[in-house]
Amino acid sequence: MAVPNYTYLKLKMPSPNSVIIVESMYEHAYDYDVECIEYTKALMEAETLIVNIDRLGSELLEPKHCARTFEPVEAIKLIPVDPTCPDDRELRISATLDIK
Repeated sequence: MAVPNYTYLKLKMPSPNSVIIVESMYEHAYDYDVECIEYTKALMEAETLIVNIDRLGSELLEPKHCARTFEPVEAIKLIPVDPTCPDDRELRISATLDIK
């Protein structure tokens, strides 16, 4: 049975003795409107951020192709670290490296 009037920012409703009128101020209405707009913008930005994070997560490389993993080259040369020393320490380098 309540009747809102948005133009005058009033809400009227019947009571047992008379009519109850709830009023507001235009400044309050404007502040709430600005707050609602800012909240809506924040929600839209959050949704966009979630979509971008999901998209980036799906574009990530698989772990075996990550730069941290080491996959040896098939053609390698074994170079002794110290040719005068009898221990078997050797370096492994690619056999396809250029001389430059």
